[in-house]
Amino acid sequence: MILREVTPLSDKDCFMVFARKKSRFDFPIHVHSEFELNFIENAAGAQRIVGDSIEEIEELELTLIANANLEHGWFDHKCQSTNISEITIQFQPDLFGETLLNKNQFRSIKQLFEKAVYGVTFSMQTILVVQEAIKKLSHEKDGFYSVVGLYDILFKLSQDKNMRELCSRSFHSSTGKHDSRRVEKVLRYLSKNYQKEVSLGEAADLIGMTDVSLSRFLKQRTGRTFVDTLNDIRLGHASRMLVDTTHSIAEIALLSGFNNLSNFNRIFMKKKGATPTDFRNKYRNSKFYL
Repeated sequence: MILREVTPLSDKDCFMVFARKKSRFDFPIHVHSEFELNFIENAAGAQRIVGDSIEEIEELELTLIANANLEHGWFDHKCQSTNISEITIQFQPDLFGETLLNKNQFRSIKQLFEKAVYGVTFSMQTILVVQEAIKKLSHEKDGFYSVVGLYDILFKLSQDKNMRELCSRSFHSSTGKHDSRRVEKVLRYLSKNYQKEVSLGEAADLIGMTDVSLSRFLKQRTGRTFVDTLNDIRLGHASRMLVDTTHSIAEIALLSGFNNLSNFNRIFMKKKGATPTDFRNKYRNSKFYL
């Protein structure tokens, strides 16, 4: 079982800020009910794990987690710095409330939280825009203005056109939402049939489109091609099995819809930056077992 962190945030607090200097990352993969915005400075080469996403971070790092069950953590990896700055902001999921989030003026923040169910990391351009506000928030004494400051930060983050979702949707059981019902229908179909041979034509027929139109439509709405979308779904299931089962790599490849082991290994390495075996070992070694 992964460590469930108990934070000091009470029901009467809007949020809490933890600002600290550290020489290394020593907290295991964990989950907690609070939403978390984590800003890290001077830690190039450290490694971020969010669900099945394992990436090496840059000098500046900013990631938002908005899911009580999404495993995440940061690790030393190749980081040589002993002067790491970390500011963590944790707030209750109901800080805004459904009524406020459903207002037009807060729509972009609502969409940000929907993406952050899978963890999102922000572009360097956006980090540079908000980093001083985050540092100021860690020193703000007035509770009211600190809440206003957090709202402003989250709004600016929601405008980032280059933010990236981290965890594969099929790795985590939560159901993601897209603005398009046709995209949702295609994704449900692929999620149900990923173990089979699935063609672009079959998916296109499902929503009354031509192959070319669906391919273009998916690229516009999700930023991914049909093949990438299908592979991401398969890799999400494969990653989950690597973490949760003792199946062999070959068995997992077949159960995930990959009929060729070498092709599975190649795609996994390209997408995850590690072999399936290395991914399994890294994830298991980073867990904290209760």
